[in-house]
Amino acid sequence: MKYLKYAAVAAFAFIFIGFTAGHANAQIGSIFTRMDNYNKALSSLQANVTMAKYNAQLETTDVTKGKAMYLPRKGKDPLVRVDWVNPDESMAIVNKQYIIYRPRLKQAITGSTEKAKGNAKAGNALAFMSMTRSQLRSNYTATYIGAERLSEGTATDHIKLEPKAASNYTSAEIWVDANGMVVQSKITERNNDSTTILLTNIVINKTLKADDFQISLPKGTERIKG
Repeated sequence: MKYLKYAAVAAFAFIFIGFTAGHANAQIGSIFTRMDNYNKALSSLQANVTMAKYNAQLETTDVTKGKAMYLPRKGKDPLVRVDWVNPDESMAIVNKQYIIYRPRLKQAITGSTEKAKGNAKAGNALAFMSMTRSQLRSNYTATYIGAERLSEGTATDHIKLEPKAASNYTSAEIWVDANGMVVQSKITERNNDSTTILLTNIVINKTLKADDFQISLPKGTERIKG
């Protein structure tokens, strides 16, 4: 009888674990579908943005704030622009290439978002907004962390994404609101440094033009490869 009891407990545990895993997978699928539907209805986005960059070696966090614009394009990568405040700095991303203009230094830094450093990492974090359900499924192993409320009060679903292919970061995390909007994202690098992007005061589907994402460089601006 004792062995039958243990066998029953083991069987129950196996069934429970299987049910839990299946439920989590269904939950992730539902969230990804919600994100897909939101993206299909999104023609533009403007928001306040807060970026927190954590340095694991120094155990310090630098916080920068600004305003972001985002414009999806059919068959192309979306256009992204962020204008940071204190220090004054503008970043634009077009076709996986970024430009960062620093007026106080009269410098413009350019490079690929796939090798982004510094404030250009914000582009990588924002990229999750435009990913489809199939892209997320094929490129990442997803784990449902749970329901969480962000610091400013937004109720979200928290998902961890681990790249299936070699990447310059070990994991990403996204926080998705009830509409399917990625309102917060975090990228953790191999050295445990991380970049977290939070969007607030979001305005969607306001008319934006491609020209709004162009950064005009004054004469005499030094161009530097990032």
